[in-house]
Amino acid sequence: MATLITILIGFFAAFNLSILSVFSYEPAPLQDFCVADPSNQGSVRVNGMACKNPLFVQADDFYYSGLHIPGDTGNSYGYRVSPVTVYQIPGLNTLGLSMMRIDYAQWGSNPPHTHPRATEIFTVLEGTLQVGFITSDPLNRLVTKVLQRGDVFVFPVGLVHFQRNMGHSNATAIAALSSQNPGVISITNSIFGSTPPIETEVLAQAFGVDNKTVHLLKKKFIHV
Repeated sequence: MATLITILIGFFAAFNLSILSVFSYEPAPLQDFCVADPSNQGSVRVNGMACKNPLFVQADDFYYSGLHIPGDTGNSYGYRVSPVTVYQIPGLNTLGLSMMRIDYAQWGSNPPHTHPRATEIFTVLEGTLQVGFITSDPLNRLVTKVLQRGDVFVFPVGLVHFQRNMGHSNATAIAALSSQNPGVISITNSIFGSTPPIETEVLAQAFGVDNKTVHLLKKKFIHV
């Protein structure tokens, strides 16, 4: 990093340019941990939340209990995600990983969505699940497989993916993600339930349907 800064200073000097500021980053951790402190809004954030004073860090900052509890799948999709991100474990702050439990009722599905900031590695604990992701343009190729207990599958960062219970019994999976806050974008909810809404004419043209169909879809997803 010092070499890079030296080169930049030399470049500016050679062309008689003023050096207003130099921005740099450190890809490796500079400390043992940076426990998130949501109450501290005045401190500098290191690609995450402000750091708690390490003198006040406790074991509970790195602990969470609850993934043994099945999620309530009594919704229209028949699935439930129980996340463990930096919001559940403050000690994950800046460490670049998180996890979640997903429960599925019979024939329940986690509909097409993306995680904009994380690759996901997915492990089936119980049941039989069809999983898949779609490659980017121009191929838009569906990569799909049926998984059994103990099987592992990877969803690359940013790609649209889904899971569906094949209906033989309830199903459960654990997923690990390469971000402390991976984010999630549900395809149907984001397109038809955005605030403010996308113009009907834009969606009608994009999906090759009439305005009436778009209105019906908006009514279904606007409050999801």
